[in-house]
Amino acid sequence: MTETIVTVDGVDLCVEAFGRVGDPAVLLIAGGSQSMDWWDVAFCERLAGAGRLVVRYDHRDTGRSTSSPAGKPSYSGADLGTDPLRVLDGLGIDRAHVVGLSMGGGIAQRLAALHADRVLTATLIATGAAGDRVSDDSLPGMEPRVAATFDDPAPEPDWHDRRAVVDHLVEAERPFAGTLGFDEARVRRLAEIAVDRTRDVAAAVTNHWLVVDGPAEPFRLADISVPALVMHGTEDPLFPFAHGEALAAEIPDARLVPLPGMGHEMPPPGLWDVVVPAITGHTAPGRGD
Repeated sequence: MTETIVTVDGVDLCVEAFGRVGDPAVLLIAGGSQSMDWWDVAFCERLAGAGRLVVRYDHRDTGRSTSSPAGKPSYSGADLGTDPLRVLDGLGIDRAHVVGLSMGGGIAQRLAALHADRVLTATLIATGAAGDRVSDDSLPGMEPRVAATFDDPAPEPDWHDRRAVVDHLVEAERPFAGTLGFDEARVRRLAEIAVDRTRDVAAAVTNHWLVVDGPAEPFRLADISVPALVMHGTEDPLFPFAHGEALAAEIPDARLVPLPGMGHEMPPPGLWDVVVPAITGHTAPGRGD
């Protein structure tokens, strides 16, 4: 299957699938402001090669999905959170294994808690708790180099200058790398693909953050009943590793897999030999049925 647009509830969402129809479906949910391109094709192909129908999609305002003017999103955070269900509906998939990273991990938690009839299992990567926790243990805050990106953000580039926009996206990722190092060549390659596919990059890097903290139906992590896998970088500077430990502790029977040296980022190729078997094992036929 090549890229295609599914239209559900009047919303256009661009999707791409790898693998064979009929294999267990694995839906990949990217982080905030990220198009599906950040799920590397080679990563998707490795999962598909293990007998999975792997689906990635563009969030609204990224890639070729529905776009709003920068600073004026026409949707809510709740809409972003239910778009995965629209993707499944558009593809005729009743239930799927969901894999979410960062903001996508928060979406996956919410789906697992509130729409368990559509979710077989949940895999949560580099994310914090999106639902209410039982424990009130304090967790470490973000590292100073990451806090600085929020307190003193880099100036916007000329959004009509492709090279400047790509440079801007690359530099935005750099502070989030772990001790494995920052693979600038790989990040630049993915950023170039994302920029070339995205209708309005200014909207892509702006609009999600205007809606993501909006009102949403509450849920408790303890109410997640689908099998859950938590994978977290040991050097995550945004959500230090203790956040991954707390998330796994709050979700009943969740399994925690540390990712040594990884920061707050898509799992780099050097960790795929850990990440891919963990996901394929977690999403084995019969899991979540």
